[in-house]
Amino acid sequence: MLYYPTLISIIEVLIVTVPVLLTVAFVTVAERKTMASMQRRLGPNIVGYYGLLQAFADALKLLLKEYVSPTQANLGLFFLGPIITLVFSLLGYAVIPYGPGLAIWDFNLGILYMLAVSSLSTYGILLAGWSANSKYAFLGSLRSTAQLISYELILSSAILLVVLLTGSLNLTVNVEAQRAIWFIVPLFPVFVIFFIGSVAETNRAPFDLAEAESELVSGFMTEHAAVIFVFFFLAEYASIVLICILTSILFLGGYLLNYVPLIYILQEIDYTITDNLEFLSNPLVEGLLYGLSLGLKASIMIFTFIWVRASFPRIRFDQLMLFSWTILLPVVIAFIVLVPCVIYSFEIIPSNIYLL
Repeated sequence: MLYYPTLISIIEVLIVTVPVLLTVAFVTVAERKTMASMQRRLGPNIVGYYGLLQAFADALKLLLKEYVSPTQANLGLFFLGPIITLVFSLLGYAVIPYGPGLAIWDFNLGILYMLAVSSLSTYGILLAGWSANSKYAFLGSLRSTAQLISYELILSSAILLVVLLTGSLNLTVNVEAQRAIWFIVPLFPVFVIFFIGSVAETNRAPFDLAEAESELVSGFMTEHAAVIFVFFFLAEYASIVLICILTSILFLGGYLLNYVPLIYILQEIDYTITDNLEFLSNPLVEGLLYGLSLGLKASIMIFTFIWVRASFPRIRFDQLMLFSWTILLPVVIAFIVLVPCVIYSFEIIPSNIYLL
């Protein structure tokens, strides 16, 4: 018989993981429909209403396909690589606050935990590419590793600037610190840099050099097929959704929904309006509104990811690395010097940093 807290923990994990996997499935359909609209095509429109069940048809096709493994591959690492990538892509959702106190693990070092988890998924890609014993897969994994390590530095530096304004590595504290103003307003250049780093970190076009079909067939996934390919596919889109949620939390106010000032304005117009809006103070309704707010902001960021993919051509790998080390990194370092100076000049140092 399972110990009661253990059962509760399993249920909490399932409540978060199952919607995440369903979200990933529908994000794939949304991407195909959006890109089709931008390119004057129809996109998926046969399976289900408006093509909404296309993702499940694709998953069923991949699950039923016969799997053929390379004869010279290191089979243990070959199967372990995609599993590692998927597991570490899903572990980041453990510290995401979907509302005040609505997180599986309200960890005080949540940002550090997310950086560590996203870095470890690189090992899965490297193992999968190397163990396939294919030069195309190996080149793809080397490119991906170099790219992820380079842009990880850009991401962590941009996050450092947000932490300087809040004085905490807790994601909930970072969200609550934006009740006055979202950090995208004072840190808009940092937001743009963070977004560029996010696109590169998730191996998305125009930075998808690790799986450039025109050069490397399919990069580190060249030899993977059927069920194992599903793991990589889920990991990629789970990472996209996670990085969009993280962007919303750090720069767009996270789950915050500033409807309270609106109520006061409406009350000035008609004092009886508050009687009709009392249901907003219900904790269940308030939690639902918080979740919808975070979901809407993350959806806007996901649409922007798709928009970028449909708009920009792929760049060369040397241009990708040159852009990271000679343009983005000096700009981020300049902001790391500038922002603390501004914070100190205006005496707005967060209290816990000040006490240190």
